[in-house]
Amino acid sequence: MGVFTYETEFTSTIPPARLFKAFVLDGDNLIPKIAPQAIQSTEILEGDGTGHGTIKKITFGQGSQFSYVKHKIDSIDKDNFTYCYSIIEGDVLSGKLEKISYETKFVASPDGGSIIKSTSNYHPIGDVEIKEEHVKEGKEKASVLFKLVEGYLHANPDAYN
Repeated sequence: MGVFTYETEFTSTIPPARLFKAFVLDGDNLIPKIAPQAIQSTEILEGDGTGHGTIKKITFGQGSQFSYVKHKIDSIDKDNFTYCYSIIEGDVLSGKLEKISYETKFVASPDGGSIIKSTSNYHPIGDVEIKEEHVKEGKEKASVLFKLVEGYLHANPDAYN
């Protein structure tokens, strides 16, 4: 079986630059503070923490069904608000996936907010079948994190400007 691709969009009332700073550039610090049940900690294993080639170990919160992932930054474009990374290790892959690659782009919406466009590519090992309901589950969790960050930014209007 080939690569399974899944696309999704979220909308936000926060402008792209501010949302990108909070969610991508400082997400390793911000998310464990506002959603410790989702992400307990992030540890830099290789690289500078935000640049190409950086590898991070993300430990999930106690309520998660998974314990950790290793996350590799494939590319980041701070001027165009694009972030590409891959999950290269962890129980999320469950021995069925070689990796999951993500491309996320924050685009300005006509109302001054953002449209977050995300493409996920699931790379199975052998003939493993990827079930769309499992992918949707993960996307729903990501949407909740976006909404938590958005709520934090609304409550803290001077943060990440």
